[in-house]
Amino acid sequence: MIVSSKLFYANPFPPLLFCTLPKLPLPFLSSPLHSSLCPATTPTISIYVTAPSSRSLHKLPSIKNSGRSNVDEFEEDDKDDVVEEEEEIDKFHYETEDDEVDIEALEEEAVHVVTEFSSSLSRQLRLEGETADPKEYRRQKRQKATTRNIADHLLPRVTIVGRPNVGKSALFNRLVGGNKAIVVDEPGVTRDRLYGRSFWGEHEFMVVDTGGVLTLSKSQDNVMEQLAVSTTIGMEGIPLASREAAVARMPSMIEKQATAAVEESSIIIFLVDGQAGLTGADVEIADWLRKNYSNKFIILAVNKCESPRKGIMQASEFWTLGFSPLPISAISGTGTGELLDLVCSELAKVKCPENFDGEENYVPAIAIVGRPNVGKSSILNALVGEDRAIVSPVSGTTRDATDTEIPGPDGQKFRLIDTAGIRRKAAVASSGSVTEALSVNRAFRAIRRSDVVAFVVEALACITEQDCRIADRIEKEGKGCLIVVNKWDTIPNKNQQTAMYYEQDVREKLRILNWAPIVYSTAIAGHSVEKILVAASTVEKERSRRLSTSILNQVVQEALAFKSPPRTRGGRRGRIYYCTQAAIRPPTFVFFVNDANLFPETYRRYMEKKLRTDAGFSGTPIRLIWRRRRKMEKDEDKGGKRTALNPMHSSRKLALAASP
Repeated sequence: MIVSSKLFYANPFPPLLFCTLPKLPLPFLSSPLHSSLCPATTPTISIYVTAPSSRSLHKLPSIKNSGRSNVDEFEEDDKDDVVEEEEEIDKFHYETEDDEVDIEALEEEAVHVVTEFSSSLSRQLRLEGETADPKEYRRQKRQKATTRNIADHLLPRVTIVGRPNVGKSALFNRLVGGNKAIVVDEPGVTRDRLYGRSFWGEHEFMVVDTGGVLTLSKSQDNVMEQLAVSTTIGMEGIPLASREAAVARMPSMIEKQATAAVEESSIIIFLVDGQAGLTGADVEIADWLRKNYSNKFIILAVNKCESPRKGIMQASEFWTLGFSPLPISAISGTGTGELLDLVCSELAKVKCPENFDGEENYVPAIAIVGRPNVGKSSILNALVGEDRAIVSPVSGTTRDATDTEIPGPDGQKFRLIDTAGIRRKAAVASSGSVTEALSVNRAFRAIRRSDVVAFVVEALACITEQDCRIADRIEKEGKGCLIVVNKWDTIPNKNQQTAMYYEQDVREKLRILNWAPIVYSTAIAGHSVEKILVAASTVEKERSRRLSTSILNQVVQEALAFKSPPRTRGGRRGRIYYCTQAAIRPPTFVFFVNDANLFPETYRRYMEKKLRTDAGFSGTPIRLIWRRRRKMEKDEDKGGKRTALNPMHSSRKLALAASP
């Protein structure tokens, strides 16, 4: 057995460890086991030590056996490698010795690099319908600055009700700003309750959008026609009896959601269509509100009155409903200022809490995403503890992304975002449904504005190509993720090894999310759904964690010692001068190197794996940005010295100076 190793050591920390053969512990070289394996030869060990005060390498005497063996044959080749490595290290010594360290400049450059990377990635992932309109950006910035730090449940609620297709979602978007609700010229688009914050003057309140309210006196066929509920699309695998039952329950579920929104609100905006005129459904809804909610402040708003002169004439016929009509236009904004003045006149001002700490009161958002009919709305209802979303075997029941704030197991609050099922882009295009296309777009936007994504898959269904696309989107957005295997009770003949085998299958097919924890649940029965919030809380903490520079440099040094960057054909090797964590959510690390092209993708994956093994970051993607260190110009104020980083001699100094 021939062992030839060369160990380079430099105080205070060894930057690199070169081994021509795998390392063996030194006691093994003189052990009886080694003697029995290699009785004729004794290994030759050449140790080279670099002294801190010298640029040369000192070779210690070699330990040789009296008998000549084939070790000498290897020494000739080793000498060439030693000379090459001596020249490389001497050259590296010469370039970096006596240089000063400018940590602040490197840290500032790292922040600048991360900002550029985030902007570039955001442009690449821009969704359809998103624009870079400067007016829209200024409006969002002004609204964010004006919005007070008050919890959602403390704000008064204003609910918009009315029959289908009168413009409730358009008015909702006008009041909250943006395009949060889907607006399509067809009835029955909105089904669940949709919440949004709005402010006017010194008042801030929650606006609630609801589905169209229909009366039970109408026939089932007329109800289906007004709600545009299909009995065929997305229901091919459901028996006919189940289809009819699901469709029959849809109107009552929508009305139940609207009724719950009216009961929890203090002000009701009763919206009617000024162009269509007064209808029998408007009269029945007005009687229903007057009979059951006479204690609430009701505002009759006549929508689609773009012309102020014609608006008065259009609103005049609605006096028979018993309320004072107010002509408005949700599209153009005509009359919405008067509407908001009327709303705020009945609202009590909510004071902002004292000693507000934005970081302590930070509410993480959890987006529940996945393919259709995997149980996303059932998970939301199980976590909330009420029928917050409509659950139906009809594919595409959920349209808008609905937000709900709930307390977590440790008292921390979470904002749950239920989303529509994400089908393949080709399937959505072939269906020709504008509503479904907008719903999928809302689901992707929910991923973007979330902190943690609960990626739901069905236990009995195989991992499909669409699941891989959704996983890829989650990773590119840099969001924390946990994989929720729902409907776990449908797996037959489960045992202790079933979960292990299932996890191996999921890890193999969703390799891009191999860092995400897996939770098994049955949402309909409420089994193990609380584990979702526990796992989400852990993922959010890991996503917000920051490593000290001393620990980070130690991890990088160990990774370099175990496996150095590969050489190119020209003999060049990549060098890491400095590493820092420049951002969180997700954790982002910037490596300053001599040339980023000298670090292949395999080595970058190795460094990421080493960071996860030694530092954690479970459930969150980590970004490694490799930046070529720019040569610093000579600073005349510092005596003409060039500021750079010396990783060979200044590791301890950097670690102590940069650690928090």
